[in-house]
Amino acid sequence: MRPLRYSINVTLDGCCDHRAIVPDEELHRHAAENIERADALLFGRVIYEMMEAAWRPVAETGAKPEWMADWMVPFAQRIHAAKKYVVSSTLDRVDWNAELVRGDLGKAVQQLKQESGKGLFVGGVKLPLALAELGLIDEYEFVVQPRLAGHGPTLFAGLSKYVDLKLVNRLEFASGAVAMQYEPRR
Repeated sequence: MRPLRYSINVTLDGCCDHRAIVPDEELHRHAAENIERADALLFGRVIYEMMEAAWRPVAETGAKPEWMADWMVPFAQRIHAAKKYVVSSTLDRVDWNAELVRGDLGKAVQQLKQESGKGLFVGGVKLPLALAELGLIDEYEFVVQPRLAGHGPTLFAGLSKYVDLKLVNRLEFASGAVAMQYEPRR
């Protein structure tokens, strides 16, 4: 059974808006390494469309937008090459090495986890909330940024029950960010 891993950047005051995070080369390298630890990525519609718009063009054409540094290209290439599963009831089709996931979320993800391999990787906010509710996330990674945002959104807003976690790894970055990996206490 392959594990389902979740990773997200969050500010010290709990904001998980990607625009509140200042990415650097070390954090991008870490994110690319996380993708390498998985056979496939699991996205909701919003994250899928955001990732595709940002990373697909540079991976396919080599032409970088003005905002993209050279050190971001390996991340673009890794996410481009990865198999993707997209949970959506509103999209009619996906491409970009992707497949739609419909129907019962728990059954669909459990089936993906049953396949052999290194693991699945999920990002975003809404889909991980639903997966946490179902008890399907095997590893949580919170990359805590040394910044106060003063606004939301926040993680797991509306979670109906506690999810107790145990710290299994910690990694500090030169920027002052700290990646903390947890596993659910079962």
